[in-house]
Amino acid sequence: MNTDTLIKVESVSKKFCRSLKRSLWYGVQDIGTELIGRSKSQELRQDEFWAVKDVNFELRRGECLGLVGHNGAGKSTLLKMLNGLIKPDQGSITMKGRVGALIELGTGFNPILTGRENIYSNGAVLGFTKKEIDQKFDAIVDFSEIGDFLDTPVQNYSSGMKVRLGFAVAAQMEPDILLIDEVLAVGDMRFRLKSFNLIDHLVERCSVIFVSHSMQNISRMCNQILLMENGREKYTGSNVSEGIDEYYQSLGSGHTDFFHSDSDFELLKIMINESEDELPLVKRLDDLIITLCIEINSKFENTVASVIIFDYEQKSVGICMNDNPINSIGEVISRHQGKTRIEINVKIPRINLSKGIYYITFTLTETLVSKPVTRLNNIKTFQVTSLYDVWPPFELEGVWYKKSDGVK
Repeated sequence: MNTDTLIKVESVSKKFCRSLKRSLWYGVQDIGTELIGRSKSQELRQDEFWAVKDVNFELRRGECLGLVGHNGAGKSTLLKMLNGLIKPDQGSITMKGRVGALIELGTGFNPILTGRENIYSNGAVLGFTKKEIDQKFDAIVDFSEIGDFLDTPVQNYSSGMKVRLGFAVAAQMEPDILLIDEVLAVGDMRFRLKSFNLIDHLVERCSVIFVSHSMQNISRMCNQILLMENGREKYTGSNVSEGIDEYYQSLGSGHTDFFHSDSDFELLKIMINESEDELPLVKRLDDLIITLCIEINSKFENTVASVIIFDYEQKSVGICMNDNPINSIGEVISRHQGKTRIEINVKIPRINLSKGIYYITFTLTETLVSKPVTRLNNIKTFQVTSLYDVWPPFELEGVWYKKSDGVK
């Protein structure tokens, strides 16, 4: 094993049983099999399934692996095997050095002990002496921001306080390997920024496995990526951008949801750049053209329309508004029995969103500053493609120049 390789995973698999009774019986059988020196059967028994199957990767010092996939893809099971909480049924895992882990909220804490006592017990588990923990104690307390509650039992901590303390112990002890699940999302924004900055420094001298559903965070922090689907590897490698693309393509489109609609609004057709594909692709800096055909109650002919773009985490990234009534900016196709059918075209030139999945929401309001009279959430999903894998939501078109170039 290379001296710089801290994690080596070879053909690792883990199976579980859906039935509790059978699971207990299979467990007894497996213990008996091990006691007599026989290898476990590799065939699935009744009600068993592979939670993780044939996963392989290596991670060196200075690398951060982004572990991504849908819920149930096998990420947490793999992370627990890496941390030694459960044994693989097949394959081998080699871990070199001290391992710090933040897998589940409060993992490793004794709830009846105080924060101070848990710092020492967790440090001891990581292999540190009391003298070494004493040297790092103040830094752990400062980072966790629980000074006023240091001598309070952990069972009385909020979820955010548990995460802060758990991450502070795992990170400040300077492990060789750091395993982080999605639990950092529980902390507030200020603490998350502190955590990400610390991870940036830790990666220089250890290996980090980071589990997240946020592709912005994966893109920001990771130089390796492992995409899992149904317990198996779908993509592994150092091309984080390509792995994120694979992840996005496996998500499919979102659902459509009306708000304050009743029978007053009907979406008849929507296209992105003249495509009715479920997930149309739009190249960065191409024009984004949205075509909608709607049928509305005629009393809403004079309302104004807006298009709002959300990212995959449902954070709004932009809005396109027009203060003219829709019957003047759209083409009125027909009026019949109190209903008006209108086709609307919206062109957003040179879309400069970074690569990713985005959703379109369409609203009608009496005026630009009034509340919506009707809104259609997630009216359409589209994917922006780009040459670059970046975590900010926009790739701005800047001009880089020297003053001597005379650029204005």
